[in-house]
Amino acid sequence: MSVTDLAPDAVAETAAGPRVDRGTAIVTGGRRGIGAAVAMGLAEAGFAVAIVDIVEDEAAAATLRTIRSGGGRGLFLRADIADIEGHQRLIETITTEFGPLTCLVNNAGIQVPVRGDLLDTEPEVFDRLVGVNLRGTFFLTQAVARAMIAAPGPVGAYRSITVISSANAGMTSIEKGPYCLSKSALPMLTSLFATRLAEHSIDVFEVQPGLIRTEMTSVVRTAYGQQIAAGISPYRRWGEAEEVGAVIRTLASGQLPFSTGTMVPVGGGLNIHRL
Repeated sequence: MSVTDLAPDAVAETAAGPRVDRGTAIVTGGRRGIGAAVAMGLAEAGFAVAIVDIVEDEAAAATLRTIRSGGGRGLFLRADIADIEGHQRLIETITTEFGPLTCLVNNAGIQVPVRGDLLDTEPEVFDRLVGVNLRGTFFLTQAVARAMIAAPGPVGAYRSITVISSANAGMTSIEKGPYCLSKSALPMLTSLFATRLAEHSIDVFEVQPGLIRTEMTSVVRTAYGQQIAAGISPYRRWGEAEEVGAVIRTLASGQLPFSTGTMVPVGGGLNIHRL
């Protein structure tokens, strides 16, 4: 695990005025795309943000620079959430630097290496997707929940866990079956943790992005672009990572009260059942 801290000192003032201390947020898969948009949005909202990603590169550094330039605090940790044994050390590193956790955004996820026939799916591919997208997410959520219960954070701070699933949690894409299966369990994961953690005033949400313009979707930009143009969703355009980030910032800031267990679709109406 490697750590890069670009802004170790809290900044009390920004160009917009005093910064609210919302505690510490973890964003997995946060170096680029949706994760980066989420991390930057949370930093703007007043969270100290720990970005966890399996790759440390210029994209990660750029995300941290953006957080710092806005007066926020950022920390990068290179780690694989599928490595469950490393979760506790990860949390200890983050809380030692920034203090108690008040927010977790489970964004890290991987796609099938090659889209193809469901009948050709290999066990190794299946196991890797489930290991990251479901198993890793479940046990990191468990570890963070325990840490939140043990150390509540700043007085009055709102606490939440958000699970980023996918429209494929309910919509089939047979050319990427293991991905769909790994995502389909996340609504239940959200419901389970929402039920368990309500007594500790920790809200748990699910966000289902639709067709979002990211590097992960670049390989299907043409194919899905044609479907978008044909009206697969009422908004005939790609969604943007910043739109998902704005929704998660709203949730993490406590702007959807008394709504734990809620699923929020961010797909321009892709989830609407139409004839």
